[in-house]
Amino acid sequence: MGSSSYDVLRKQARTLENDIDLKLVAFSKIGAGSGGSSGIGNSNSSNGSADTSPLLGDHVFDSLSEEIEQMLEKLSTLNESMSDLPATGAAAMHTLQRHREILHGYRQEFNKICANHTVRIEREELLRGSGLTTSGSPSISGLSRREMYMKETGHLSSASHLVNDQINIAIETRDNLHAQRQAFKRLQTRFNDISNRFPLISSLIQRINIKKRRDSLILGAVVALCVILLLIYAFN
Repeated sequence: MGSSSYDVLRKQARTLENDIDLKLVAFSKIGAGSGGSSGIGNSNSSNGSADTSPLLGDHVFDSLSEEIEQMLEKLSTLNESMSDLPATGAAAMHTLQRHREILHGYRQEFNKICANHTVRIEREELLRGSGLTTSGSPSISGLSRREMYMKETGHLSSASHLVNDQINIAIETRDNLHAQRQAFKRLQTRFNDISNRFPLISSLIQRINIKKRRDSLILGAVVALCVILLLIYAFN
């Protein structure tokens, strides 16, 4: 009797897992904004108006979200019911553990889709607030959603070019410092030869070396600080 009940619960769990998997696929498309209720098979004129149409109604997303939550709770209940039955062997325990892992994976995927949807909605609201009215129609500036995306892409491209310019400047500075370092090494080699020939100026050479190390540290710190400030300014 216990084995029969376990088989029934396991079959129900598998069926429910398949249903949840299908729901999550549709839920992911809706959360990504690709499951809109309009614009499928429309003409070019309707595609043009899609740029300024509002996002998919939150009630559709919330309805499916609530349905999946209920299915996840039901699957959790089935797993608990299977765990309450007397153990029938190592295979049954392994199967139960597998069902729990599947449930955990579904919950993670569900939470991830919800989080991504929230981020997308906030981003759309930000763009709409800067270029569109709350009803989704163009504002006084006349910028559609596609134009707002293009404008934002232009800003990102400009920032990227600015960062690349700063990096090129930093690379050139590094090359110049490397060339100076090589020149200093050659000078140091000559000074060492001179100090070996003239021991009386050995102390002077040592003081020069100490000052050179200090100047190198100061120069390196200044260059590093300038690069960091340039990067912060570029990203801001």
